Amino acid sequence: MVIEYNNEPATDAGRGSALAVELNGINVIDEAERKGAPRSLFWPWFAANVSVLGIGYGAYLLGFFGVSFTQALIAGLIGTVVSFLLCGVVAIAGKRGSAPTMIESRAAFGVNGNKLPGFVSWVLLVGWETVLAALAVLATATVFDQLGWSSGPATKLLAFVVVIVLVIGAGVLGFDTVMRVQQWITIATIVLTVGYMALTFGHIHFSVITANHPAGPVEAWVGAGIFALTGFGLGWINSAADYSRYLPRSASSAGVVAWTTIGAASAPIILVGYGLLLAGSDGDLLEAIGNDPIGALATILPTWYLIPFAFVAILGLVGGAVLDIYSSGLTLLSLGIRIPRWSAAGIDGVIMMLGSIYFVFIADNFFYPFQTFLYFVGVPVAAWAGVMLADVAMRRGPYAERDLFDPRGRYGSVRWPAVLTMLVGTGVGWGLVTSSQGITWLAWEGYFMGWLGGADGPWATASVGIVFALVIGFLGWLVFGRQTVRRQEALPVG
Repeated sequence: MVIEYNNEPATDAGRGSALAVELNGINVIDEAERKGAPRSLFWPWFAANVSVLGIGYGAYLLGFFGVSFTQALIAGLIGTVVSFLLCGVVAIAGKRGSAPTMIESRAAFGVNGNKLPGFVSWVLLVGWETVLAALAVLATATVFDQLGWSSGPATKLLAFVVVIVLVIGAGVLGFDTVMRVQQWITIATIVLTVGYMALTFGHIHFSVITANHPAGPVEAWVGAGIFALTGFGLGWINSAADYSRYLPRSASSAGVVAWTTIGAASAPIILVGYGLLLAGSDGDLLEAIGNDPIGALATILPTWYLIPFAFVAILGLVGGAVLDIYSSGLTLLSLGIRIPRWSAAGIDGVIMMLGSIYFVFIADNFFYPFQTFLYFVGVPVAAWAGVMLADVAMRRGPYAERDLFDPRGRYGSVRWPAVLTMLVGTGVGWGLVTSSQGITWLAWEGYFMGWLGGADGPWATASVGIVFALVIGFLGWLVFGRQTVRRQEALPVG
């Protein structure tokens, strides 16, 4: 097996059991360690997205965009499936190169040029693991309050410690632990989530949904779809190849795309739809979800099911946070930090703790800081994703493994067409999104909104900049990178 702390690989001992610390870092996975079939991708992707947070997303789509149930359902369906389909395409790079996503991105951006998208990717992953950990803490505290056991800062602190230990522990141990844990999380979460839906189905009133939620303008519907796109698959796309990298090179590309998409999208589709039904039937629940999207769902449960609900909520959120901290550690290493993978995961865990403290103990509202984070970081991630998708589509053969770590190799040090394409996409994208609810440090965004009716116009909250950034990244590299890819692939792979 090969370990890499920066750009120079070194030999070390192999991996042991699922409870042993994974020693692989950002290196190319050795042929002897590649195993499994595309269907094995179902488990980590399903477990990461079966969280009851999907029910909260349904409420967001209906309550914060002013659309009807049907509009929200269609927007959620399209945004979810399309976003995870993009993840499936990027996951092809994993089985072709057997390296983490942000290492294979070097083929387009250059070994050193890739530090720009690498840093953005790291910020997104650390942000997501922070959000998920904070939600797990808030949900636990709310459930304890409902049970009458305790409430206030002490309860939140206890929940905070438990969640942080679980997330960091699995992230430090690595791939085998993550894969094993995700299988058990998936099974437990499915059973308990079905139980939640059965116990709360009586709160759904179709007549109320129809009467209280008339159809909204097309701009609002588009905005809801972009929110789903950004909140689901676009939040995972920069780590989409981190799990397919352990597959053998002979694995089916179509299978990789299909199992990634099916595993990731199937649970959110159901959960978002159910969240729409619940929130559309209860205005008080709809409002409460804005502050605590998981804990609010506990308020309509019978007391005896609160403990199982807390269990399923925490498991689902922790499952997603574990994948994020694993990938964020790999991304940190791709920036050139010369430390072992488990140390990188530990560093990200510390940052996650600090961010969770803000969400849990300081912020007054969860939704608006969350939405702002999604869009601000989502724009450059979308621009990078466009470049990466075009790069994967244009390549036919495997990556040249050694050249991914050598700035003098075929992929070069800095590929300026890709870097500039990402910068242009980001610049245009930020100009077509606006900050929400008076977040003053982002008041500079939306400088191109005049094209679409102004900062107070009908498109102001649709956040179309995400889509513009994605399309610019894709078309830019498709046009300016085609000859580069052909020259790279014309050279023999050693």
